Amino acid sequence: MTTLQLYDTARAQVVPFEPDDHVLMYTCGITPYDATHLGHAATFISYDILQRHLIDKGHTVQCVRNVTDVDDPLFAKARELGVHYLDLAAAEEARFERDMVALNALPVASTPRASSAIPDIRGFIGMVLDRGYAYQAGGSVYFDVSKSETFGSISHYSEAEMIDLARQRGGQIDDANKRHPLDFVLWHPSASDEPSWDTMWGAGRPGWHIECSALALRELGTTIDLHGGGADLIFPHHECERAQSEAATGELFVKHWMHTALISMDGKKMSKSLGNLVFVDRLRTEYDPMAIRLGLIEHHYRTEWEWDDGLMDRNTQRLMSWRASAEGLTGDLLDEVRERLDDDLDSPGAVAAIDRAAGEGVCTRAAAELLGVRL
Repeated sequence: MTTLQLYDTARAQVVPFEPDDHVLMYTCGITPYDATHLGHAATFISYDILQRHLIDKGHTVQCVRNVTDVDDPLFAKARELGVHYLDLAAAEEARFERDMVALNALPVASTPRASSAIPDIRGFIGMVLDRGYAYQAGGSVYFDVSKSETFGSISHYSEAEMIDLARQRGGQIDDANKRHPLDFVLWHPSASDEPSWDTMWGAGRPGWHIECSALALRELGTTIDLHGGGADLIFPHHECERAQSEAATGELFVKHWMHTALISMDGKKMSKSLGNLVFVDRLRTEYDPMAIRLGLIEHHYRTEWEWDDGLMDRNTQRLMSWRASAEGLTGDLLDEVRERLDDDLDSPGAVAAIDRAAGEGVCTRAAAELLGVRL
């Protein structure tokens, strides 16, 4: 059996991915304050294909996908709607899960909420403080990036680039309590209408990055095989997550970093703040969910692409073609699809191979199933 090759963001190249029989995998999940859009779906379906391929190669996979239910956007949306933030989170998490089931995503091992990990987070911050990588100021606890010699080693951005991105992505670089603009919050006071928990350094709530570090350590242990998420999480989220995790434990946090490209609409990245979104639950009222899945995987996980109005009709026709050949002649299609997936999860190549086979009357069922497409 050939070796799976995957692009590693930190090493900036395609490298062999050779985990042990049991694969430990963490993917950053949703902040549950709105419906699942195509950008979310593309990310999680990419990791679903990776899981399926690893299982097909004989591995077991323990995938953890967190739910960020303690975060600013969730609190803001709950204020706007006049509902409790946990009620909003529960409703949107349930909607997300329905979308994932409809898209035939495999169940993950666990989907822990950040709100479930407050004791773990308090202990984690204590570890970082005890090891001298954090400091207290103004009622908050900050990570001291000057103590992390490898800060920036995932993104390879310059300090100026990191400061600019932190400014864009809620990094509060002008916080007067910080020693350096790139220092980031581990714990800070809550607003009057936000949840608050007591700690030895004051009441408040965790920062965004610390939640994933604490959950990954609790659910998977010190070192994990692969950490994933959208490319917009490379900095600051994953850079900060890696720095604080290795500061706390003194061990390697992640062996392989995998990131998915962003999807655009009307020339700009799909985002809730811009409102240029295509929602999965709305698409499902008009199209077969398997056609939606095909529309996602006809693009490579590392290639940015833009929504086009012909996407769903094109993939509805593709799905009909595959189903028409689901009981066709036997051939070597499955091995060809495996080879394509071994090449940095080349799902477009795999889709093209099945298209050709369907045109030739070759049985498509097993190969389609490897891509998670029900025929």
